[in-house]
Amino acid sequence: MTNALNVIPKNDEISTGVKDTDAMAQGLEDMLADTYRLLFKSHAVHWNVEGPMFFSVHNLTEAQYDDLFAAADVIAERIRALGRLAPSTLSSIVANSVVKDAEKPASAGAMCEDLAADHERVAHRLHALIKIAGEQNDPVTEDLATARAAVHEKAAWMLRAIAKS
Repeated sequence: MTNALNVIPKNDEISTGVKDTDAMAQGLEDMLADTYRLLFKSHAVHWNVEGPMFFSVHNLTEAQYDDLFAAADVIAERIRALGRLAPSTLSSIVANSVVKDAEKPASAGAMCEDLAADHERVAHRLHALIKIAGEQNDPVTEDLATARAAVHEKAAWMLRAIAKS
């Protein structure tokens, strides 16, 4: 191998004014973990939903998992901008997420309620990160977490609205 292929990624020190980059990176790792777990769970609902609400739930979850996939890259790149390595194992994603797997098949309404509850848990967690980011002089992470919290709150509302049918 050439020397160019022997570079091993490592953490870097940054000096952008963020007070505690380790704490901010950990908050973002949790955010990324929740994003990936919701991505997969939304995709599973998309694949498996049945019944009269199939088309509505199928389309809504597709839009949501597309958004989650795009968000994952933005979140991981923010971790890198803070000088830390992004998570690289599935076990760390599972361990750091508040989103849990569905234990058994469920109705379309129950799947929507379950996803809505997950989105609410993630939004709540993001509200805490927003506060910490402000305290750590990290407006970039604060803005990112604020935008993502809004997405999760809207997703929960839409899923609950469908579940009422």
